[in-house]
Amino acid sequence: MIIYDMNTTQTINTLQEAEKLKNYFSPKIISEVNNEYVKLAKIKGEDIPWHNHENEDELFYIIDGNLLMEIESQPSFTMKKGDLFVVPKGVNHRVSSSEDCLIMLIETKSTKHTGEIITPITKSIEKQKY
Repeated sequence: MIIYDMNTTQTINTLQEAEKLKNYFSPKIISEVNNEYVKLAKIKGEDIPWHNHENEDELFYIIDGNLLMEIESQPSFTMKKGDLFVVPKGVNHRVSSSEDCLIMLIETKSTKHTGEIITPITKSIEKQKY
């Protein structure tokens, strides 16, 4: 998938950008659109805690692999390559994957990585920048 970066007037190849990801559960900002960040993240394991984003929706797009999406008080479901899902603001959720999974996130710039829940994997916006 190629994304056009308005700031650099160059395309961004998401697969090449994904090769730069060194750690799981550590989103990296690859572009911006209006008041949103476009991020890539590798997921493997169950380290993401239950959390929510009180004022922001969160878009998940699966580039490669499978992602288990858990929504509080609802049946969990597996997202596969090409699937897109928006977690509405205020909804408690968590994600995990038993194998490598590459995801794209589109989030409002104010969205905190793990909401108000702070864990060893929580990354500030500054740590999400390349």
